[in-house]
Parts: sequence; C-alpha cells; structure tokens
Amino acid sequence: MGKKKIAAVICNYNKSKYVTDCIQSVLESKFRDFDIIVVDNASTDDSVAKIREKYGSKVQLIVNKENLGGSGGFNTGIRYAVGKGYEYIWCLDNDVLVDENAIGELYAFMESHPGTGMCGSKVYHMEDPDYVQQFGIDIVWEEYCCEAKYFNRLEDGSMPEVVYSDAVAACSVLVRTSVVREIGALPEENFLYWDDTEWGLRCNRAGYKVASVGRSKVLHSMGAKKESVNTFPLYYTWRNWIRFFMKYTPEENREGMCQVFLERIFDVVCNDLFLGEENRSKTVMHAYMDALYGKTGRAEEYKIHPVVHSEEKLVRLLKGQEKIRIFENGREEQARLFAERVRKAAETQGMEPEVEIFPGHALDPRYGSRLQVVEEDFLEDEDAEDLTFTMTEDVFRLKAGRLGLTTCYVDAEGRIVSSKEDTFLILGIPESRRLFLLSQKDLFFSAVKNMHP
Repeated sequence: MGKKKIAAVICNYNKSKYVTDCIQSVLESKFRDFDIIVVDNASTDDSVAKIREKYGSKVQLIVNKENLGGSGGFNTGIRYAVGKGYEYIWCLDNDVLVDENAIGELYAFMESHPGTGMCGSKVYHMEDPDYVQQFGIDIVWEEYCCEAKYFNRLEDGSMPEVVYSDAVAACSVLVRTSVVREIGALPEENFLYWDDTEWGLRCNRAGYKVASVGRSKVLHSMGAKKESVNTFPLYYTWRNWIRFFMKYTPEENREGMCQVFLERIFDVVCNDLFLGEENRSKTVMHAYMDALYGKTGRAEEYKIHPVVHSEEKLVRLLKGQEKIRIFENGREEQARLFAERVRKAAETQGMEPEVEIFPGHALDPRYGSRLQVVEEDFLEDEDAEDLTFTMTEDVFRLKAGRLGLTTCYVDAEGRIVSSKEDTFLILGIPESRRLFLLSQKDLFFSAVKNMHP
C-alpha cells in the first residue's frame, strides 16, 4: 500500500457482513487519498477469510491474537498509522456505512480549521436513517452523565452545519496524528465504551477543538450494541462510566458524585431484582466493585450473565382468568402496550382471556368494582370478579394506602405490584436505600481519593 494522507482504521470482531459492507462503502468514497487498515480482534467467524477474499490488497489487514476490545483494536491500527507517518487517522466502527462524501468533508474541515484536533461525522440510525443518532457528545458534569446531541432528532435541515462538543463517537472520527502523539491513543484499559468520550475530553483539555461536521454523514447500526444475549455491554457501560467520573470530577464535587452514583446503582439493582432480572443486578455490582478497585481491561466470564426477560410473574397472574381489565389511569399508551404484553404472554401458555381497556382507575365506582382500599392490612377481596391492572408512573412511588389495593399496579417500566411480598418490598425501599448509601459511601469516596493521591 502506498502511503497517503489518511489511514482509515476499521475495528472488527465477529461481524463479517457488517465489516465487508463497511469496507465497500469506504471504497466508494469520492475522496481517495486514504489507505484502509482493518484490525480484526481475533474473530471466530469468517471475517478474516471474507475480507481477504473480497478485498485482498485493497486493505491492510492486521489480525490480533486476542480480542482487545474496541479501544485495544483501534489502538492497534492507530499505532500502525502513527508509525507509518500518516497525517490523519479515520476511526470507523465495523457497523457503519459511510456516505461517499463523508471522509472528504471531514478532511476539508480539518485542513481549513487548524485549531480542531478531531472531528466526527453526523451519525444517523441505520434502521431509521431519517433520524439522527448523535451529532456530538457533551459531558453533563452536573448530572455525571453524557448526552448525545440531537439524539433521535428528525433530519429537517434545521441543525447547524458544525457542532462543537466535548467528544464525538469513534464510529466515525478523523484525528490529527500530531494530536494523537500529544494526547495518546484511546484509553485501552476501557476495553469498550467511554473510551471515545475520554479521548475527546483529552483533546479539548490539550487546547484543541472537537467538532462534528454535518456534511459528513454516516449510518450506524445500534443493533450490534443492544443487550440482547448477555450482560456484556452492561458491565463495560457501568464500570467505565463510574471510572470516568471518578477520574475527572473536580475535587469539590467528588463526594456528591459518589452519592449520585450510589443512588443510581441502588435503583437499578432494586429495579432488576423486582423485575426478576437478577443477572443484570449481579453484573452492575461487579462493574461497580471493579471500578472501585481499579480492575480494568476485559472482564472475567463469571461477571457476564445471560439476559433473562421472564414473564413468569405475569403468566402466573393470568392463569385461570377469563377476563382481564386494564385501567388507563391517565396513561393511555402505556395501557395499550401492556394489553399487547398480556395477550402475548397468555398466547405463549395457550390462554385466550378477554382483555379490555377502561379509562380511569380500577376503584372508579362507575365500573361497579368490588375492589377495596385496605389501609392497615394487605388483604385481598375474594369476591373481586376479574383480574385488574391499573397503570401508574412508578410503582416505587406509590403511597402506602394505595399499596393495599387489590388491583395490580403496572408502571412505565413494566414492573407489576401484585402481592403482599411486592408491597412489603416497596415499603422497605427508602430504608434499604439509606442503609446501602451508609454502608458504601465511605468506601466509594476512599477509592476516589486513592485515585488522586
């Protein structure tokens, strides 16, 4: 390969169809002053064979001996490009398709804006290309999170041509090699996620701007990122999210940061346990503890669990029921979606109950309901005719009096309150949260202080 101005680095792992489509879209670019470097992270599918078969000498293929994650895979290509003296490095995820003008627009912008260290494309949803996936990333320091700018915004031509931000997604970002030499490559210890956010922050703090260029367009498939099989993405998201703010939160805000994260961890674990998704709660706790104790890189297999979305609780409630009444309680769309969920769960068990949706609350007298409010004891009305569900925003915020209703409550997250055990769990949440924070806050804060000796 003859050296050109840009090294296009594509990182791949077990996505042979994605990566070959990505390579093809890059090769169809109008701007041609680039070489393509594909780094394969020890794929176990036919990725390497397909790339060699379809593209041969058109790409420089580097095959890692082990899976180094997104950050490690990219860094393999970045180090190669730096060593070969390319002026720019264009990082691309394997699950993107680039517009024919994408790289040309990025290059033209960088050439005319010497104060910009990296610039990203305007990223659209592969599955819904009229909507923006992200157009720059901002760090929301007050809330200890990140925000993808213009997320899910319909492309109506009203967005600015150029957006400056804290970071851009590494699914399509052009970086000056001189800047890489100064700020370093991606944080390889992350393995996956939050690496591009930290890279952008380093770039900004070194005095260079981070831009997104609207005329550079790419499609990005989020299907490959979904937590559909196991908790692999969940672990890296939480661990690296926590560690990012442990590293970069200003000293005067660190104690508050610990408080916020502990509340989030408690809430997500409590939610998953209530939904019967214990595997998710286990993974979040592993991620939290690894963040505290500085465990980085690839996670051990025992920390990753299968995703189990069980409808066992709902099915148990539906058994033997001929009529199901769902009360909107001011939440029409939520009721409609829950009715579909009920029908689907019933169908899997060969049941065909009649499902009706009503306005209002199950206790509305106009329906002749014999359900009763029980203020002091959790009793069930054995004379109640039909199984009823009442929609609410958040079951964890129900007042004690309402928790005595013999109607089942369903909230926007799909959580169902249907038994004495459920109500006791909810009533105990405030005290459990207080005890969790009390037991963890000193430990968390000490870990943060140790990171900043």
